[in-house]
Amino acid sequence: MFDGPFDVFALIIAIIAILIAIKASSQAAELRRKFNALEERFYALRPVQPPPPLPVQTQVEAPATAAAAEPPPLAPEADAEAAMPPPVTAALSPPPLASGPQADAPPPPLPARAPDSREPGFEERLGTRWVVWIGGLALALGGFFMVRYSIEAGLLGPGVRVFLGGLFAAALLAAGEWTRRKESISNIAALPIANIPAILTAAGTAVAFATIYAAYALYGFLVPATAFVLLGIVAMCTLAAALLHGPALAGLGVVGAFVTPLLVSSGKPDYWALYIYLAVVTAASFGLARIRLWRWLAVTTIAFAVLWLFPGLDTEQVQVAPHAFHVIAGFVLAALLVVCGFMFGPAIEDGEIEPISSGALGAYLFGAMLIVLSSAHADLALVTFALLVGGTLFVAWRTSAATGAIGAAAATVFIVFAEWAVRANPDMLVLPGGPIAGIGPTATDSSVTLHLVTAAIFAAGFGIAGFLAQGRSNSAIIPVVWSVAGVATPIAILVALYARIAHLDRSIPFAILAVLLAAAFGAATEALTRRETRPGTMISAALFATGTLGALALALTFALEKGWLTIALALMSLGTAWISLQRPIPFLRWLAAIFAGLVTARIAYDPRIVGDAVGTTPIFNWLLWGYGLPAASFWAASLFLRRRADDPPLRMVETAAILFTALLAFTEIRHFATGGDMISPPSLLEFALQVCVTLSMAIGLERLRLRSHSVVHDVGAVILTAIGGLVSVGGLLILENPLIWRIDVGGAVFNLLLLGYALPAVLMLLLSYAVAGSRGKAYANTIAGGALVFALAYVTLEIRRFYHGPILSTGPTTGAEQYTYSIGWLGFGVVLLGVGILVNSERARLASAAVIALTILKAFVIDMSTLTGVYRALSFMGLGIVLVAIGWLYQRILFRRQVAPPPAPQSGS
Repeated sequence: MFDGPFDVFALIIAIIAILIAIKASSQAAELRRKFNALEERFYALRPVQPPPPLPVQTQVEAPATAAAAEPPPLAPEADAEAAMPPPVTAALSPPPLASGPQADAPPPPLPARAPDSREPGFEERLGTRWVVWIGGLALALGGFFMVRYSIEAGLLGPGVRVFLGGLFAAALLAAGEWTRRKESISNIAALPIANIPAILTAAGTAVAFATIYAAYALYGFLVPATAFVLLGIVAMCTLAAALLHGPALAGLGVVGAFVTPLLVSSGKPDYWALYIYLAVVTAASFGLARIRLWRWLAVTTIAFAVLWLFPGLDTEQVQVAPHAFHVIAGFVLAALLVVCGFMFGPAIEDGEIEPISSGALGAYLFGAMLIVLSSAHADLALVTFALLVGGTLFVAWRTSAATGAIGAAAATVFIVFAEWAVRANPDMLVLPGGPIAGIGPTATDSSVTLHLVTAAIFAAGFGIAGFLAQGRSNSAIIPVVWSVAGVATPIAILVALYARIAHLDRSIPFAILAVLLAAAFGAATEALTRRETRPGTMISAALFATGTLGALALALTFALEKGWLTIALALMSLGTAWISLQRPIPFLRWLAAIFAGLVTARIAYDPRIVGDAVGTTPIFNWLLWGYGLPAASFWAASLFLRRRADDPPLRMVETAAILFTALLAFTEIRHFATGGDMISPPSLLEFALQVCVTLSMAIGLERLRLRSHSVVHDVGAVILTAIGGLVSVGGLLILENPLIWRIDVGGAVFNLLLLGYALPAVLMLLLSYAVAGSRGKAYANTIAGGALVFALAYVTLEIRRFYHGPILSTGPTTGAEQYTYSIGWLGFGVVLLGVGILVNSERARLASAAVIALTILKAFVIDMSTLTGVYRALSFMGLGIVLVAIGWLYQRILFRRQVAPPPAPQSGS
């Protein structure tokens, strides 16, 4: 059917299958060799029958001879095998010195030797095993390629080709059966991995498949019914032969049968013929796997069947009907023969999820989903997909072994409807830089009505089944899987339909549907909580309660503006955390963290929440609701989660709480400072407010971490402190410094200097005391040093404001201004010293010393060269008086020394 590289691909698959079978048979040979060794050891250890009594003379001489030949006692270190009795031949041999008529009698017959348990060498492997396997492969490929060559060279007519192919297949099958019977009659044990009858039979089976398929698909000699019957007969013969010859024949037969359509190719593929043929092969393989309980054969068959879907899905006009037949036939066969506990499948214990059973149904669901997507949601493809989803629910309802397929069904349903929503809304895939070439799909013309009906059936089916499945199993995982699918699938379908039909805009009808869904989930939660305790009931009730919160959040999202989606998801996190407090289920804690992550991702997509519709009202705008409500929800959720444990979900929610609190403050400050224009450049007012708020939050987290001992609060306090330091240095001292840039600082006292320098200095000082004793000394002193710098900057800038007005960067600096700087710095240093003396703070006294030292440096470097007349004299006089006073204070108050009284005069003796 398919020319070109498929020939090479088929050859590679055949060789790989041979190698896999060789490895499996090698393992069987090793097990047989070990069994033979154990059997030999068993016969060696069996007690030996005593020999017949000897004549008197022999009986007299034998003890002496035995005593003379008795070995010395074995040492304790001797090997255990050395302690075994002598071989049987030695025990039955007559003594060497015996004489008499019995001495000439022939010895008793030797026992039969045990099978040779030695490991075969390379030459033996090559001559007895590998050559046989390669020969079998060569026979099968020779038959295929001979037919192919005759076709290409035009040597023989179609009828002769088919006849010779059938004759060759019959000869191989007859040879395989004859050799099997010959070995059975002659009692020759077949080699464990080089079974010649099995290889000949496998080659004959593959050639027979190819011959019948070519007669039907290539030359039209057979009508579909006849081809189906003949292929069925060959499949049944293969099944019977594999029962006799073992797994090697089954592996070769399955690989050969699935590769046959590649080797026997045509330029015009006929998918109906292909998939009818594959259905027969699949039925034979599943039947053999069921009879012999070969899981590997079932998995191999499913893998090949799904792979055969892809060649027909890459065309522009997908033939939906034959592909639909292929997945339906495979699904039905898997349900009948592979799924444990259902119809003819193997038995299984109740409450156990069997991977092969679930995976088989999931694989064909995946194939049906591919057909829907490749055919642009054609009606027949969608109906086929719906039938397979319904069949999955039915099979999983009857047997717990296929419960895992419920998750696959829910996932494929979501993918189908999500792709349908995106296909109808290509703008969803458009990025800020424009659409990516080749990604944006075209709108589909498939029936919206059919999708709505299918969506309603899916939502009702999953939801009702998820509720009714509670209490039907003694295993907790079974009802939980049903409840997860029953909650998640209706919500996912509702979101997809909302995106497809309402284009993510406000929609009261969808809000009503969400409220109805929430009511249904709430009723299910109430009903489950009133039932008697069964495995999984508590978890399922919690999941339905979470679905109730999710549906209510969606109702708000559908009814209100887009920004409410952020709030809705945050409230879902809070509600889930509260439910986890009532029902201590680890999954719910992670679900709360997942909701927090979704809200964070939503903010990263658009920090303004609602785009340009933020509003111009300070504080009370969309930023307050979009950031404030999620922040409050996350803080409350963290309180609920902390009552149970300090684990990763709690830390994720705490991180989100800190993040949204900081973002609320930053965005509100920016909105206030820019008048609602969120993209305008920053200002001194914005930087000042940012620093003050950041330092305040850092102080709060430092206090909170001492009580909570949370690593998130610990790290968050450090990060906020670092951000405050960077903004204060980069923004207040460099980018928006009024000494450098022309900035209006405002009034004489209540101005931007008070907000941007004095208040940050106070907050830094408070933060340094908040971390004192709980963090490193260098960390606290660094923050205290920042407080000193900003306090001194405030004093300097206020003096400048007094002389220059609200614009500090213009005008000359007079001698009086320079003198005032010295007096102001000196006074500030004295105040710090007084505070240090009153509260006995070494840190304040050291800060005073630093300020006074800076004042002294200014006096000798700047005042001496710039001041003249009385200002220079007053500057140095005032400095000298202050320094003397400081020295007196240190001597008399801080470090006062008691003078020891003179010793009393000693009286003379």
